[in-house]
Amino acid sequence: MAGFLDDRAVAERVLAHIAAGTTDRGREVWREPVAHYRSAERLERERDVLRRHPTPFCPSAALPEVGSYVARRAGGIPLLVVRGRDRIVRAFRNACRHRGTELASGAGCAQAFVCPYHGWSYRLDGRLQSIPHREGFPDLDEATHGLAPVHVEEKLGLVFASPSPDAPPVEGTADLPVLVAPEQRLLDTGEFVVEANWKVYLEGFIEGYHIRFAHPSTFFPYGYDNLNLVEQCGAHGRVTYPFRRIEKLADVPPDDRRIDGQVTYVYHLFPNALVTVLSHHTNFLVLEPIDVDRTRVFSYRMTNRGDDAEAQDRALRDSGFVDQTGAVEDLALVTSIQRSIDSGANEVFTFGHFESAIAHFHRRLREALGEAV
Repeated sequence: MAGFLDDRAVAERVLAHIAAGTTDRGREVWREPVAHYRSAERLERERDVLRRHPTPFCPSAALPEVGSYVARRAGGIPLLVVRGRDRIVRAFRNACRHRGTELASGAGCAQAFVCPYHGWSYRLDGRLQSIPHREGFPDLDEATHGLAPVHVEEKLGLVFASPSPDAPPVEGTADLPVLVAPEQRLLDTGEFVVEANWKVYLEGFIEGYHIRFAHPSTFFPYGYDNLNLVEQCGAHGRVTYPFRRIEKLADVPPDDRRIDGQVTYVYHLFPNALVTVLSHHTNFLVLEPIDVDRTRVFSYRMTNRGDDAEAQDRALRDSGFVDQTGAVEDLALVTSIQRSIDSGANEVFTFGHFESAIAHFHRRLREALGEAV
């Protein structure tokens, strides 16, 4: 499929499913070997996929002004992403060209990057700016001692980066919508570790087969039992979770239907990022595998529309409800899977017709790894 359904078509398809008591179904049952979640060797090859291809790094909203930067590991490599004086985003390996000290951590705003060890400094475009006691390095070529650049692109309201300077362009985004609009305000960022394999954690976001049983008093009263739209666009995907209140659109002429607040969209950006668009806020998550049973998650929370105080209050109330209810329940189930993954009970995990977004992810990951599908 080229692109995703527009909002009017989403409403029409959801209402048809409600009337018929149906949901989107995949064409295959996928069986993923449990060994693929336990193998350190395979995890290293998965990390290599993250290193070789540009993957989502942060939303553009995290770099709002000249000098705004985000420094973290991607694919296991420390990167520094910054908006330059020309407002172009650039990315570098986060290492001084003298002795390799990291130049920045976390996020902030800087006019230049100064090494905390010996004071070598670098401009926002990565060029070497100054060296204390320059006479101690008589043969140093300043032109070749700027920060080591890596591949970076800004599109869809997101920044994509790869530790490799020779990485190919970001693939499969031409038919995707803008995921974070310029007017959306960044509310906060976070970093936490999930005690589970990165794929186990990801899988929990991209299927709605679990809603009635996993969230009986939190999400299910507002939604449906196993009613979702599942779409693919290249390697990427989107799962739509409708709220019961969408039924009031049945009496609205199709051209007048608006689904803001009527559905949750979960976009999976292959391989390791998610954009979740809820009623009043948007989350951007990047999953970085630490080892086979731990995942570091980088999160960015934004308003959906506007940056005024009312929009921020709505977003914080909305996200607070999710954080304290369904997110806690999901995390408990994900870590439960991880605790039993070495039990020997399952040689494969079986993903049925209602979990087709997960099957699509594993198929694309095998292709990226050069494995038989």
